[in-house]
Amino acid sequence: MPRAKGRLDVGPPIGVVDIGSNSVRLVVYEGLARSPSPIFNEKVLCGLGREVQSTGLLAADAMEKARAALRRFRALCQTMRVGDLHVLATAACRDARNGREFIADAERICRTRIDVLSGQREARLSAYGVISGIHRPDGMVGDLGGGSIELVSVRGTHVSRGATLALGGLALQDTSHRSIKRADAIVTDALSHVPLLRSLRGRSFYAVGGTWRALARLHIWQTGYPLHVMHGYVILAREALEFARLVRRVNAETLSQIEVVAEQRRPLLAYAALVLEHVLRIGKPKNVVISALGVREGLLYASLDAKERRQDALLAAAGDLNLLRSRSPRHGEELVGWSDRFMASSGIEETAEEKRLRHAACLLADISWRAHPDYRGEQSSDIIAHGNFIGVDHPGRTFLALAVYFRYMGLVEDELPPRLRELASTRTLDRARVLGASMRVAYLVSASMPDVLPNTPMRVVRGKLALRLKGKYAALASDRLFNRLRQLARIVGREPVFVTD
Repeated sequence: MPRAKGRLDVGPPIGVVDIGSNSVRLVVYEGLARSPSPIFNEKVLCGLGREVQSTGLLAADAMEKARAALRRFRALCQTMRVGDLHVLATAACRDARNGREFIADAERICRTRIDVLSGQREARLSAYGVISGIHRPDGMVGDLGGGSIELVSVRGTHVSRGATLALGGLALQDTSHRSIKRADAIVTDALSHVPLLRSLRGRSFYAVGGTWRALARLHIWQTGYPLHVMHGYVILAREALEFARLVRRVNAETLSQIEVVAEQRRPLLAYAALVLEHVLRIGKPKNVVISALGVREGLLYASLDAKERRQDALLAAAGDLNLLRSRSPRHGEELVGWSDRFMASSGIEETAEEKRLRHAACLLADISWRAHPDYRGEQSSDIIAHGNFIGVDHPGRTFLALAVYFRYMGLVEDELPPRLRELASTRTLDRARVLGASMRVAYLVSASMPDVLPNTPMRVVRGKLALRLKGKYAALASDRLFNRLRQLARIVGREPVFVTD
């Protein structure tokens, strides 16, 4: 069968089924890669863990609902020709007395062995998920599921020994008999015996799990935050603490914008907010960072070889999109080196993180060439701002989107996407304008084709912005190209010149 041209050649799809205490989810990824792209994602809220703490058993109706979901998921995997199917089970299945019986049924349905994760392994995979999706994390991962929370410290790629506590939303609802006051006492007692939390002070708390993402979604909508992307959303600790206290005190249905949270999630919001409140109060982190990646992505990350794990996730994702959507992927790579030479000569200050973002922007600079010319800037900025990128925070997304917008639309700010403008600092705007203006020169020189930019460098030489067009490249000189060079020169405070001999 012909392979879709819009797909990467990274082998057969990989499926991961996560049998959690609250939901059973299937995610099918395009293949094993440093920046994995989901091609299918579906969950069923089964509530397997809703009675485990009080009865010790998985509820019969929840098991039947989960079996039905697994049968559908198995059929979908066959339809999508999934190569490797990994099935994981977490707290409810490992804690329930009838968990083994259910797992045996599930294995027959899925036709593969199911990995019932220990608390320690679940914590490690959650940490790997954060490492795979957050650039150089430094803090503590908290993966809140229906049955448990896993806490584990991460610093770069180093993972400490974690802790598992039966403080998931369904577990708390069950043990407290739906009393937030009793749940408060349970959480207070449990977290007071976790010395690991002391290492959180002044660092980031990486929140993983569907109910914490629901809290973040609610916060985004209540505050009018302009970018509705969960991954990398940051809330200052003091603000997160106030919000958590509000959510756990009131009836969820009375909260403003509650309709953005799925109805089945709403009863668990107060318990998730309660746990977050205690983590913040005891651990005293500087902020809360939402991670959309957890155990499933951690499993994929652990399956990569050491060289692949060391790859920069953002640059890998930008490189993938460059390969799929640019006129010449090699041109995007050459643009990275061309802009390196310009920046090194310019005297413009640039941090290591800013350089990394500039490289990503170069790889993304040509992804909207098929769009109507009047809308290339708008389309590219929308794709980048809302794309399935990892390894980048929201300010980084903003810079990438603005740089490519300027590359297409020129340097006039009147029509900038207002939501992006709201997120952009003055420094971000200035850097995006410089890079956008330089890319406008590069694309007019090269016509987006490879092997031109390495032979037509642009550098600041003796106070002048010089574009070298020697030999056969001298014919590329034109008034239009000079106007673009002059526009960039004006921004960087230099005199523009062509060097043709």
